[in-house]
Amino acid sequence: MNPTGIGIDLVEVPRLRELLERHGQRFKERTFTAGEIAYCDACADPAMHYAARFAAKEAAAKALGTGLWAEGVVWTDIEVVREASGKPQIVLHGAAKQHAAGANCLVSLTHTRELAMAQVILA
Repeated sequence: MNPTGIGIDLVEVPRLRELLERHGQRFKERTFTAGEIAYCDACADPAMHYAARFAAKEAAAKALGTGLWAEGVVWTDIEVVREASGKPQIVLHGAAKQHAAGANCLVSLTHTRELAMAQVILA
């Protein structure tokens, strides 16, 4: 494996909980895919899981290059999915996929009630 990019991000869960309460479905649909929304909303504490996915999207953008947002990448171009085993995985769509040029994204997520963190390695 020859890494070509790395990104890390930390999100305060209460901050994301506030965004969800203030902007609700509009924020969810602008930032997360339908699959991410379905998964997070089914969890006992959705905000914690949304925060981890938000951190993963930020970390992936950093791994791919900090100018992505200006190059047409949108939040939903970076998706966190779960394998059957529960292992998280990043799936790139649209402009993010084109920018990655076939590279794979490895992701690790962790969260508590207060903080969510993600690390992404592009290889």
